[in-house]
Amino acid sequence: MAEEHVRYLEQNSGDRSAFLAIVGRPNVGKSSLLNRMLGQKVAIVSSKPQTTRTRIMGVLTEGECQLVFLDTPGLHKPRNRLGEYMVRSVAESVSGVDACLLVTEAGAPVSAADQDLLQRCRAQELPVVLAINKIDTLPDKSALMGQIAQWNGLFPFTAVVPVSAQDGSGVKSDLLPELKRLCQPGGHFFADDTLTDQPERVLAGEIVREKLLRLLDKEIPHGAAVAVERMREREDGSGVTDIDAVIYCEKDTHKGIIIGKGGAMLKKIGTYARADMEKFFGCRVNLKLWVKVKEDWRNREAVLRSLGYDKTDFDL
Repeated sequence: MAEEHVRYLEQNSGDRSAFLAIVGRPNVGKSSLLNRMLGQKVAIVSSKPQTTRTRIMGVLTEGECQLVFLDTPGLHKPRNRLGEYMVRSVAESVSGVDACLLVTEAGAPVSAADQDLLQRCRAQELPVVLAINKIDTLPDKSALMGQIAQWNGLFPFTAVVPVSAQDGSGVKSDLLPELKRLCQPGGHFFADDTLTDQPERVLAGEIVREKLLRLLDKEIPHGAAVAVERMREREDGSGVTDIDAVIYCEKDTHKGIIIGKGGAMLKKIGTYARADMEKFFGCRVNLKLWVKVKEDWRNREAVLRSLGYDKTDFDL
């Protein structure tokens, strides 16, 4: 693999790349911004905070430049082992990239978490681009000037770019050119048509979890996880992919709410998830969902590892 990469670099010596961590507080639009930059959805989006639980990688290749994004969980005070994993993954992402894309919200004050993150970037001498998102929600854009001045007083940003992940304002015209300037010689690390490193099973599970976040009350989705146990294309030439997924929740009462009266809510979750899967994977999908209870799973190391939150993240 290393020899193949060396040969690739020799043949494409003009290619450049940069690894960028997308960081910021919960619900500022990090995942929406990633999807907007890629032109396709690879990270789930919800109005609820802490939607992203793991580092989702997205790759954008345009000409000689390849941008590799790590979309991280929002900075927050953890209340369980899952939360500790999420916060730790942000720190690990920042320590292994070429630069950071810090996302904040138009009109929002600078938080202590933001300042801590900037201090970490300063210590590691990381370039930081600040994206002020949700400018489409500001009735008076002149208010941005004071916010930009406040941020510039805290850190020597490579650039400060007002954007809207919702309508795309400033993303391709202003933000992406600034990020491409951070690319360094050394070739591309992924094939030019790569969009994400996430396995299809993980993406399918995240699509189901997004529907939980959008359709259910505040606490229940955060106490739910999705494991795709089977994903296989039928061999009969029908073009149908069978996907079996289990939704884990923490209480019997939550299980009842997820299933709904007569199975109505679970059917709704499945219908919306299947539509997104068919659009993303480009095939017909037969989706089957089950709901099981795993009490206090967010604090159980073995369960967390079985759901993909592994490595040494729980060696506390």
